[in-house]
Amino acid sequence: MKPAAPSASFSGPFALGTLSAPDQAAFPALTVPEGRVLNLRTTLGEPALTVRGILERWDETLPLLRELAADADADWQSLDGLSVRAPVEPRQVFQSGANYRQHVIDLEVAHRAPDDPRTVEEARAEIAAIMDRRAAEDLPYVFIGLPSAITGPYDDVVLPAWAEQPDWELELAAVIGRPAYQVSVDEALEHVAGYTIANDLTDRATVFRRDMKAIGTDWLRSKNAPGFTPLGPWIVPAESIADTGDLRVTLKLNGETMQDESTKDMIFGVARLVSYASRTAQLLPGDVVLTGSPAGNGMHWGRLLRDGDIMDGSVTGLGAQRTRCLGEGA
Repeated sequence: MKPAAPSASFSGPFALGTLSAPDQAAFPALTVPEGRVLNLRTTLGEPALTVRGILERWDETLPLLRELAADADADWQSLDGLSVRAPVEPRQVFQSGANYRQHVIDLEVAHRAPDDPRTVEEARAEIAAIMDRRAAEDLPYVFIGLPSAITGPYDDVVLPAWAEQPDWELELAAVIGRPAYQVSVDEALEHVAGYTIANDLTDRATVFRRDMKAIGTDWLRSKNAPGFTPLGPWIVPAESIADTGDLRVTLKLNGETMQDESTKDMIFGVARLVSYASRTAQLLPGDVVLTGSPAGNGMHWGRLLRDGDIMDGSVTGLGAQRTRCLGEGA
């Protein structure tokens, strides 16, 4: 089964993407739901323009993008025949772990030691209490990913031979449009240009260091293989998404629904995550902030990724991606 043709299904009057024609360089594109696109390099007369460059001038370019989307006489072309790339090349990728209540409970129960004296119900209650305390103390768990792990929303992903337990993690991702450093929760969303979809693939077998447990998690090894972060297809402006706290995150594996959860289950919303990350780091235009994955991962189902699998992921209002898994050397 081949990846599906790209679709311009998203909320609002327009979105941003990065597209390419066969054997031609990628270009930043304004896309409308009817499946028409504008090459923003030629439209704006800037031959080196990228989506990240647009985001760096977001306050200036957003009104212009609104005007272009409504211009029936602009130089529109069909999306058909174009390839959809990752919508932006970020300088930094911020990832949130353990941010969906049910997901954390499921993982903790799945990873219980064989001699754990607690019943499943006791373990679930204890984990829920820990998450309630985290929320009250305002302690999200944010770590850094590598931009080199990002790939397009319809690209094949190679599962490395060393990855014993490759898993899916579909997520809502926020895209930064204004630099953010030490911003408050109330200010945080002013720095978000829009939203997109990310699938934060993870090798569960290498999440925790076996040689020295005190080191804890090894996100470099478990999450940053090339192509382990399919991103896109579109960046939908924040003004077109009414409530990021009530979006449906759905992933199907070979047509079977595995993840289907509302972002209501997030412990920390977008504003809290952006604010928290900005306490330490300066978030830059084009950076992406992944908000964590809901319940329904492969560890929960006892079914991990393998050669030939097709993942279909969607988030309300943001479109859909389809990714085929290929075993290394297959």
